[in-house]
Amino acid sequence: MTIDARTLLPIAERAVSIASEIIRTKAPGVVTAKGDRDMATEVDYAVEHAVREFLSRESPEIGFLGEEEGVSHLGDGLMWALDPVDGTANFLHGIPLCGVSLGLVDKDTPTLGVIDLPFLNLRYSAAEGAGAVVNGSEIRVSDARELQSAIVAIGDYAVGENADERNRPRLALTEELAGRVQRIRMFGSAAIDLAWVADGRIDANIMLSNNPWDTAAGVIIAREAGATVVDLDGSPHSMTAHATIAASPKLVADLVELIAEAR
Repeated sequence: MTIDARTLLPIAERAVSIASEIIRTKAPGVVTAKGDRDMATEVDYAVEHAVREFLSRESPEIGFLGEEEGVSHLGDGLMWALDPVDGTANFLHGIPLCGVSLGLVDKDTPTLGVIDLPFLNLRYSAAEGAGAVVNGSEIRVSDARELQSAIVAIGDYAVGENADERNRPRLALTEELAGRVQRIRMFGSAAIDLAWVADGRIDANIMLSNNPWDTAAGVIIAREAGATVVDLDGSPHSMTAHATIAASPKLVADLVELIAEAR
């Protein structure tokens, strides 16, 4: 299926508005353990159900992937990818760094994204070829040129199976960054990490993971704002990449080299 993603942006915006209202107005409720230190709240499931139902009516020809309940149906090359509450641990603890992330993926490339941060009153959106905005105003990536003046966000450390082994490169990366960059930040939300690279609030983001529901929306928003988004080896990022590195373009080569040293 070939479609101009811009035509689907109003549908995505309405879906995210439904999600944002649920996040703002409902308490987390019962917490379901998904694994070691990994959980979902009643709100995660309520948002996913509501958005899935809405999109199945408004765009029945497009597939849907949600973090909590997986794929409901396969589309003809197009797939919505939803993280109903990105930053669930933050949400559960009353930390306002959380939100909903909805992307549209064409085969393995995101073409549309909407991220809403309900407790910060920020909504980021982008469609391929249309630029990126926050609350309707155009955004651009920072013009940072060297690591020593850069603020770099990193993804959460791993939990669950083989967490110790998976955290070794993350901890080594943290050590390398600590000696090279201005500051390191860990916000606990992939959507925020990528949106704030796009908005120039931070200069780079490194996640040694790449779940489509976490990254689809943020990747297209970052790219449309002028960021370079790559995999571990510096090749262009896709939904099949091993990691997600988004940055001001002049930082990317140094970051890829630094990550290789850490690994």
